[in-house]
Amino acid sequence: MKGKILVTARSFQKMEGPHQEILREAGYELVGSPLDRPLEAMELEPLLEGAEAAILGLDAVSRPALEKAERLKVISRFGVGVDRIDLRAATDLGIVVTVTPGANSVAVAELTIGLIIALARQIPQHDRQVRAGGWDRAPGSELQGTTLGLVGLGRIGSEVARRAAAFGMRILFTDPAPPSADLVAGLGAEPRDLNELLAESDVVSLHLPLGEATRGIIGARELGLMKRSARLVNTSRGGLVDEGALADALRAGRLAGAAADAFESEPPGDNPLLALGNFVATPHIGSVTVQTTLRMGRMAAENALAVLSGLRPEHVVNPEVYSRKQLRAARA
Repeated sequence: MKGKILVTARSFQKMEGPHQEILREAGYELVGSPLDRPLEAMELEPLLEGAEAAILGLDAVSRPALEKAERLKVISRFGVGVDRIDLRAATDLGIVVTVTPGANSVAVAELTIGLIIALARQIPQHDRQVRAGGWDRAPGSELQGTTLGLVGLGRIGSEVARRAAAFGMRILFTDPAPPSADLVAGLGAEPRDLNELLAESDVVSLHLPLGEATRGIIGARELGLMKRSARLVNTSRGGLVDEGALADALRAGRLAGAAADAFESEPPGDNPLLALGNFVATPHIGSVTVQTTLRMGRMAAENALAVLSGLRPEHVVNPEVYSRKQLRAARA
């Protein structure tokens, strides 16, 4: 065997397919995580020791863990978010960090639309009521003719826009990284600043990475700008939303409803949002489809193998690592 590859991404571990086969065929031993959840830095640290590569989910990666993982050459994210990885430490230590952009765009966009419909028609509430023996029918809302505000018009936001347009929704967007004029024109989307978008939209959907500039981007002030009849959907990162402020707004009727596939802490535990009837929760399933798992798994595996083979993958998060003489892959 050439060495060990640590795999903590749960979907990658559980679903057999080409993504695992190509790593074994290349001569690597796959070692999984003993825990069925994202790992904290101290939990990950001993697992990284001796690994040539790591295919990670939403695990926390610290400098101390990377310093002890002396054989580690590449962290291949099964996904795109890198907010829990110490990128500076990885770069300092010559470790390449890669992602799999676009692999989950369709899956997350479809879940987003599903949550929007669930909120508009109060599907979870009606389901609970029928199971309890009730038959009361609360009036829902149609999507046609309403306004969707997309905070982020990247790969996933664009896919959401295409699907929302099929429902006859008007599309507004704001994005710190302005998309191309051709994309905007093709989607029929209208640009707004964040405050305008929040005030005009019937549904606000978040599609931003989590970072210093976006953490808490939706707080009490922003929620106060939204219509009382509006709904908020977050299928990106929990840290984008002040969850306490959102719970207050929903409890007080200052917002009609909200849905989240991501939370500040996962699992969310005794999060006050979970006690509210006008809140819909899913356990970070945005990318959890058969098609996405196979697509993303193949990309993550190929990224890892490329680095281990001395090649440079397309989607490197810390490209400056290649200008450093201490690149671990080059010393292999």
